[in-house]
Amino acid sequence: MAYATTDDVAAGFRELSDDELKVCETLLTRSAVIIDVYNKDAPEDAKKIVSCNMVVRALGDTDLSSVPIGATQGTVSAMGYSQSWTLGSGSAGEMYLSKLDKKLLGVGDRIGSYSPVEDITDQEGL
Repeated sequence: MAYATTDDVAAGFRELSDDELKVCETLLTRSAVIIDVYNKDAPEDAKKIVSCNMVVRALGDTDLSSVPIGATQGTVSAMGYSQSWTLGSGSAGEMYLSKLDKKLLGVGDRIGSYSPVEDITDQEGL
């Protein structure tokens, strides 16, 4: 089961080759599993957007001169042939949820606690 199609991914990204279409289908299925682990009850449109985001990051860009998708910092030099990129939430080619993805799914950046003792005292009328 997937929350988006290969056409959804291509529409917001770029035209995909035949080989990339096959990989994209597999990645969409995998992204659905990851999304369900975080919040199976998230709205369908959020799941679709997050699926596309995850697959686009995993596929990357075929233009080697561009900044990798998901990079938070980068350095480029000229004659010394140097490039350096820092990825904020994962690594290139890896499927991960960004901070925005987690917010869309309704998870992340929450501070709280749970005490099982409170449930016991409420049930016993204490």
